[in-house]
Amino acid sequence: MIGAITVVMMDVRFWSGDGWAAAGRNAGESLLFKSGVIDFAGSGVVHMVGGIAGLWGALIEGPRVGRFDHAGRSVALRGHSATLVVLGTFLLWFGWYGFNPGSFTTIFKTYGPSGSIHGQWSAVGRTAATTTLAGCTAALTTLFGKRLQTGHWNVVDVCNGLLGGFAAITSGCSVVDPWAALICGFVSAWVLIGFNKLAATLKFDDPLEAAQLHGGCGAWGIIFTALFAREKYVNEVYPGRQGRPYGLFMGGGGRLLAAHIVQILVIAGWVSCTMGPLFFALHKLGLLRISSEDEMAGMDLTRHGGFAYVYHDEDPSAHDGFMLKSSAVRVEPRTTPAAATNQV
Repeated sequence: MIGAITVVMMDVRFWSGDGWAAAGRNAGESLLFKSGVIDFAGSGVVHMVGGIAGLWGALIEGPRVGRFDHAGRSVALRGHSATLVVLGTFLLWFGWYGFNPGSFTTIFKTYGPSGSIHGQWSAVGRTAATTTLAGCTAALTTLFGKRLQTGHWNVVDVCNGLLGGFAAITSGCSVVDPWAALICGFVSAWVLIGFNKLAATLKFDDPLEAAQLHGGCGAWGIIFTALFAREKYVNEVYPGRQGRPYGLFMGGGGRLLAAHIVQILVIAGWVSCTMGPLFFALHKLGLLRISSEDEMAGMDLTRHGGFAYVYHDEDPSAHDGFMLKSSAVRVEPRTTPAAATNQV
């Protein structure tokens, strides 16, 4: 549903040459506020769309069992493997270089006179640099920000902060300077922290933080681009329009910002009108969530026939060995020949 209707309609509006709000609209057709929307790789079209959809899904289904105690206080439900979270984050990080720099359709395109050393390859390299800087800045800001907030270090929060920075820079990665990417990442980290704090206060439970991360940071990325897009880069990436508006803080006026505010409103409205009713219908049909009993027992056991992890710690009074969950037989640690010789 999201891919077939919601995202496709956003693509047509903001990326297609026929789109009424596209910055790369066909020659001879007027642009929204004479600028169009610069959403290069999709902070809005991809990330904000997913974030708003996640917002409605989480609102309609409600919190997970045990997410808030009887007094209404937030209870952290940690994932089972921070190692896999970090691995997945690095895979996404690698993939983002195909997502942002890879959104250029051509590389061998010269900017200016033939034989110039500057061309689309320069923009591809700059896009990779801004992507990296925004993500790393957001990760470090989240690391220390959460440390000040909670008093401990949390690698999972750092991973989410990194992805929040990536989601934010995705819109303007090709048209901003590397120094501006640092600002993008720094602010996106606090956007994510702030929305997570607000979600806990309102007892809103989004297990993947899709609404806060993709929705909130994606919206910030759209605004950021309208503030920091550089005139030279805008004209290189979106050529053929003289006097095109660029970032407000770079001296380009407020028309690009106005177009981007329209984008945020359109995405929020369209996704709400399509995904809200869909999630509500699935909720009423009982197709969107497992039973509370299955949720408490875990789907590894109730839906997949067993435990994902068969070992668990034995009684604290014991010092050696461990037990199988499915068996009462004690499993002793193996003794290597070298260890046996040393013992003798």
